[in-house]
Amino acid sequence: RRVHGDNRKFERRQIIQIEMSQTREENVFMSKITEQTERFEDMIEYMKKIVSNNADLSVEERNLLSVAYKNSVGSRRTAWRALRSIEQKEEAKGSKHLNLLREYKKKIEGELNNICNDILGLLDSHLIKSASNNEGKVFFLKMKGDYFRYIAEYAQGDQLAKASDNALQAYKAASEAATKDLRTTDPIRLGLALNFSVFYYEVLNEPTKACSMAKQAFDDAIADIEHLEEDKYKDSTTIMQLIRDNLTLWTSELENEGEGEGNVENL
Repeated sequence: RRVHGDNRKFERRQIIQIEMSQTREENVFMSKITEQTERFEDMIEYMKKIVSNNADLSVEERNLLSVAYKNSVGSRRTAWRALRSIEQKEEAKGSKHLNLLREYKKKIEGELNNICNDILGLLDSHLIKSASNNEGKVFFLKMKGDYFRYIAEYAQGDQLAKASDNALQAYKAASEAATKDLRTTDPIRLGLALNFSVFYYEVLNEPTKACSMAKQAFDDAIADIEHLEEDKYKDSTTIMQLIRDNLTLWTSELENEGEGEGNVENL
């Protein structure tokens, strides 16, 4: 009966109108709900509504935005790495299913491209220029470096070169701002040093530079540890431990001329 179809259309219009009229507070609330229910693609949509108003995000809001995109991209990065490993094994066996596997890997790469380009667009069009302080600016420039790094993990040829260069420039800009305005023990500055060093190690294949950068960040933070603010203590010391773990792993691999491959820590 036509009535049922008309009712569905009316209900859908009502849902759209409700979503369009939601306040910033309501979008934050729904972002938290979607995080708790692990509906990260929905979480992205709620956070994008806040960003689209050219809002200067609060610390809570930018963390919610980061969680939404990181979890959406994270499951696909994990899938891509697993597929790459399987592909290498199937290739060695001369598997007749290689084309199927590669098509599926390409599908995952397409999804990664969509998510990464989505947040990179928001960073350039809204987030970086809307940040009212250097802490926010460093946070978003680091984020820009991270998502270009994620693209560089699977990209090839010109796309790889472009993603690598864009990541490098974003990380450098973030580092300059962090060095100028953030304490050496600030978790955002430490997280930047952690991920920037991982970029040097994994993408640019410069382990010596990666070790040098990580060691400098760790030593500087240790030297200033007595000034670490209590509310940042847990985050900062956790990141410092991740930096130290990477240094231990990388130093060991350098001593063994790169034999073996461990699990590199990053945020």
